[in-house]
Amino acid sequence: MSDYEVGMVGLGVMGQNLALNLDEKGFSCAGWDAWPEPVDKFDAKAEREGATNVKGFKELKDFVASLRRPRRIILLVKAGEVVDKTLAALLPLLSKDDMIVDAGNEFFQNTERRAKELALHEIRFFGMGVSGGEEGARHGPSMMPGGDRAGYDAMAPMLKKVAAQVDGPCVTYCGPGGAGHYVKMVHNGIEYADMQLIAEAYDVMKTLGGLTNAELADTFSEWNAGELQSFLIEITANIFRKKDPETGNDLIDMIVDAAAAKGTGKWTVQDAAELGVPVPAIASSVEARILSADRKGRASASKLLVGPAMRAGSTDKKALIAEVRAALYAAKACSYAQGMNLLRAASNTRAWGINLGELARIWKGGCIIRAQFLGRIKDAYDRDPALGNLLLDADFQRELAERQRGWRSTVVQATLAGVPVTAMSGSLGYYDSLRRERLPANLTQAQRDYFGAHTYERIDKPGSFHTEWSAK
Repeated sequence: MSDYEVGMVGLGVMGQNLALNLDEKGFSCAGWDAWPEPVDKFDAKAEREGATNVKGFKELKDFVASLRRPRRIILLVKAGEVVDKTLAALLPLLSKDDMIVDAGNEFFQNTERRAKELALHEIRFFGMGVSGGEEGARHGPSMMPGGDRAGYDAMAPMLKKVAAQVDGPCVTYCGPGGAGHYVKMVHNGIEYADMQLIAEAYDVMKTLGGLTNAELADTFSEWNAGELQSFLIEITANIFRKKDPETGNDLIDMIVDAAAAKGTGKWTVQDAAELGVPVPAIASSVEARILSADRKGRASASKLLVGPAMRAGSTDKKALIAEVRAALYAAKACSYAQGMNLLRAASNTRAWGINLGELARIWKGGCIIRAQFLGRIKDAYDRDPALGNLLLDADFQRELAERQRGWRSTVVQATLAGVPVTAMSGSLGYYDSLRRERLPANLTQAQRDYFGAHTYERIDKPGSFHTEWSAK
């Protein structure tokens, strides 16, 4: 076949699976990779799965020549320099109105730069976050495109068919510029927090409650049948049941306690600071991964630093499980509220027009953070699209009030026992700061004025004031 409807650049696992998804949905797809081995693997996998409208190419010019005009090309290559090199190689082979979609996890400002550069050549470019991992790419991901609107509209029928389907296709146009990659970045920041909160729940129940891995598996399975139902809770239960084929031990206990990261969480925290939006649950989760990576430093410090002795089984299991469940739900709500506030601030600052309720809808299927919980978030924004903070929705106010005692008890017990719960406590601090009509920042501002003459405002009259604090 010499007239493929779409081209896939990058034939790693994600690229292969998305190409086969396209084929399954009725779209012919050509593939290319800079290395011959992935091309061979792609063709072999396509043959095994009976995909008849896909083909791998080893020469870039042959790949581009095989595509129907205007060409539609999806990139699934490593972010950063590799994307720039790939675009530079493609550009001489392209024509006016050809479309390129960067479907990797790219920093949104790089996407905006590339869009401007390619527009000079009349190439339509947009960045698109894709969530769902290998299975999502193969059977239906959640997709967050943003950039050239005409390019998106031309590809929308294709994208809507390959996306996950929950209350409609799990894809929506996020806005111009780098909006699509920005939304995916914040999605990943929320994912960081979600995973860290689950890890802290595991730590508290195992360390304080003495739960076995089998009991943890049963607990997470039970939670997955209720208000905490989500993909991450589901796979957590499965993880605790998995045996190591080499030793026969529970595999979870054989895994090194160091979590890796690819950058999206860090980018989320950096832009939140730039925009002045507090995201303590996400920031704590990024820092927790960094701390976990320093295993050698922790091993040394553990022999020197004094703290409470951690004794498992010193509390009632049933009561502890109920309290941790409440804490996880409440802290999760806070982390989503932080992510949504950041998306709103970015959208307002950059004139993107992001629809928060629609994002909650497309995240209900295909993506890593898919959860029953997102339905309640969508309902909240449907009731009030201008909602200032998710936690101010009447339903969320009530749900957090009902779980507050368990949330506080979990943080207190963990702290007294020396079990770190930085994301849970960060979320609680965020909640309590919102509850306070007056915070101790008046002292901070007085200090700033004392040492730097930064001035302050008064509660009884308008204007900026400075005091000579050391004057008699």
